[in-house]
Amino acid sequence: MKHYYSLNDYLIKKFGKKVYKIALNGNMSCPNRDGSLGHGGCIFCSAGGSGDFAGNPSESITQQIEHGKALLSAKYSGNSYIAYFQAYTNTYAPVEYLRRIFTEAIHHPDIVCLSIATRPDCLGEEVIDLLQELNTQKPIWIELGLQTIHPQTASYIRRGYELDTFEQAMLLLKNAGIETIVHMIIGLPGEDKKMILETADYIAHSSASGIKLQLLHVLTGTDLAADYEKGLFKTLTLDEYLDILTDIIKILPPDMVIHRLTGDGPKKLLVAPEWSTDKKNVLNSINRTFSDKNVIQGMNFRFIS
Repeated sequence: MKHYYSLNDYLIKKFGKKVYKIALNGNMSCPNRDGSLGHGGCIFCSAGGSGDFAGNPSESITQQIEHGKALLSAKYSGNSYIAYFQAYTNTYAPVEYLRRIFTEAIHHPDIVCLSIATRPDCLGEEVIDLLQELNTQKPIWIELGLQTIHPQTASYIRRGYELDTFEQAMLLLKNAGIETIVHMIIGLPGEDKKMILETADYIAHSSASGIKLQLLHVLTGTDLAADYEKGLFKTLTLDEYLDILTDIIKILPPDMVIHRLTGDGPKKLLVAPEWSTDKKNVLNSINRTFSDKNVIQGMNFRFIS
């Protein structure tokens, strides 16, 4: 029994078996890095463009998939994988190039789905048409980094687009029949619990089919780390995070797939919060919290068998 609709539950329901993700690098940049919008990227983003666990861009997509399979072989004996284009902005390239790399991934016999992380301002008509076409071959998911609905925070983190841009992209994707997963960050500087829950409620009432909940990680070499070291903000404690996470779960609709409950920051880059490095303790703490009788009273309607 679970108190939320987990990604694993959804994948087993959709594909009839366990499926693992392989993080890929499509060797693209980002308009927030190449000068189109800015040069520093989002304030929290590492030099790896959120793709610190992705494959080697000097390798072909097929080679990256095979290496990913080899890395997972110790814990997974199956043959079904999601090709996750993770690093930087994965629709920020000529459509001919996108067609080539996405088709290469789709044609791999062990790939059952493509999940593509991108920005809402990088989804032009030709890209949407391509995604709609590919979606007839194998499922295509688009992951959008909303992070927050609050303009002041969005400006601080240098997101680089307004909320109406996000809404327009969501409408285009919905009309094209493409599933969307929205990312939000919990613990952004200047945001209290009320503001965080407002973002969750906004996503709950959007057309998104899934959500990724991300604890704010401060990574070395980022402008966010510079502000943290100046004492301009504090990161959440584990107890604070669990409290907020519980209330977010209560807000989300029962059929919204929760793709992630906390996320991982690369240990070699992590500045704060240090407690997040103990993934086993974090997940156990989440499970204990969700099993508390006082918490369950507000979550019974979310039970998924």
